[in-house]
Order: sequence, then structure tokens, then C-alpha cells
Amino acid sequence: MELLIQIVLLIIGFIFLIKGADMFVDGASNIAYNLKVPTLIVGLTIVAFGTSSPEAAVSIAASFGGSNAISLGNVIGSNVFNLLAIIGICALVGTLPVDKELLKRDFPVVLGSTILLVLIAHLFGQLSRVIGILFLIIIITYIYLMIKQSKNNPDADKLQEAKMKIPKSSIYLVVGLIGIILGAEFVVNSSSYLASLFGLSDALIGLTIVAIGTSLPELVTSLTALRKGDHGIVIGNIIGSCLFNILFILGISSAIIPIPINPSMMTDLIFLLAITGLSYIFANTQSKFDKKEGLILFTLFIIYMAFVIIRN
Repeated sequence: MELLIQIVLLIIGFIFLIKGADMFVDGASNIAYNLKVPTLIVGLTIVAFGTSSPEAAVSIAASFGGSNAISLGNVIGSNVFNLLAIIGICALVGTLPVDKELLKRDFPVVLGSTILLVLIAHLFGQLSRVIGILFLIIIITYIYLMIKQSKNNPDADKLQEAKMKIPKSSIYLVVGLIGIILGAEFVVNSSSYLASLFGLSDALIGLTIVAIGTSLPELVTSLTALRKGDHGIVIGNIIGSCLFNILFILGISSAIIPIPINPSMMTDLIFLLAITGLSYIFANTQSKFDKKEGLILFTLFIIYMAFVIIRN
């Protein structure tokens, strides 16, 4: 009976996370629109952070609860899911063009952040509080530069009409945040219980169930954008999420409590670096992801998931 209860709580937790993130983004975006904040700035900051908020909530809760392996595994697994499964699925559905500005600016930052993460893990064997603060400084600087650049961009002057007034938007913001926090608590507690019950490691749970569950907002957002023909949001959402996962989530999690790197997770980190590089190469091929590349990426995801499960 306890097992069934924990599974139900896990599912409820994911529902809270996904719906909470959706309401949080709607509320925050509409507050910004009411205050006449340009659409581009909203997309670069609020929406990018909003779709990564489930990962952030789960990782921070895991850090406070002493389950650091879930925190690191969640970030690695989420980025693997973003790059292989989401891009793979979307590319199989339809060819994905990649904006040249994203190729020149944002994708290299994600690749550089991944290289930095792997080097720190290899050299120091942990993400210390100092490293966490460094990551936070990098992401804050990146956001500042994006906002500054967007203000110099003629497209940044575009304003979107608010669909909700500030009072209603504020309610959405608060309720969404509460949903994210409660969902994270349910997911972490239930995942830890299932890991101990079946003799699974926190790292495995973080790399698989938690990572895929918290990445569902990115998947839903990307598929919806693809259906509407807005290819820029598909890739931008994925790249932005990967960047926030590494720099913001690992940054704030390790700033709270240092995260030791289990030697076995170096394989996962090196794999993440390899597929980030591969995705960048594919994206530079005629500035798009085609069906063949999508099939390769999704196949790699299936192989990786099988490897992770068998390894445990």
C-alpha cells in the first residue's frame, strides 16, 4: 500500500510541477506585459527560467534534504533529455531550422558551460560553494548581457498585449510558485523512497524518472511551438533550459550545500559533453536539424537510458 501511495504522490508531484510552471510563466509574463516590458526580454528571462523551474525546485529541495546525487543527476539527465529526446522527436516530426544568432552566441555558451562543469568535476571531484557562486555570477552576467543586447535590437521594442491584469497575474504567479514547491517536495520524497525500496541509487533516479518528469514542460513547450511553426522557440527553449540547468540550478544547489561528484557520474558528464558537441555540429550543418539527425539523437537517448538502467 505504501508503494502505491508513493507512486501516486510522485505522479501528483509531476502534475503540480508542470501545471505550476505553466501558471508561473503565464503570471510572470503577463505582469511584465502589463508593465510594458518588451517581449524579447520576457522570453530571454521569465519563460526560460519558468520552464526550468521544476528542475530548480527539485534540485534545491534535494540539496536541502541531503540528496545531492538527485540534484546533479537531475541536471545531467534533463540536459540529455533536452538535447537527445526533445530535439530528436521534434526533428523527426519536422525539420528544425536553427537561428544563426543562437548558433553564434547561445549554443557556444552552453557548450562552454558543459566543458567547465566536466573540468571542475574532474579536477576537484565536487561542486563547492565557491564554484556555485561562480556559476551564478556567470548566468547573471549572461542574462544582463542578453537584456542589454536586446535593448539595442529593433525587435526588442515589440510589446505584447497582456491577457490578464496585474491582480489576476499575481495570483497565477503565487499559485504557480506554490505548485512548483509542493510538486518538488512530493517528487523528491517519493523518488528517494522508491530508490531505497528497490535498491536503486539516488543518481539513477535523478538521471531517469526525475530528469524526464521535470523536463516535461520543455517537451510540451517545444511540441506546441513546433505545431504552431515557431521553430525559434523550439531550439531557444531547449538551449536556454540547458544553460539554466547547469549554471543556475547547479550554481544555487552547490552554493547551499557542496555537491560531491561520484566517480561513476563522470561517465554521464562526459557523455553529456559529447552529445552537446554533437548537437552543436548537427545544428551547424546547414543551420538545421533534419530527420536523419533527429533519428540519431533519439536513438542515442534510448541507448543511454538502457545503459544507465543496466549499470545500476
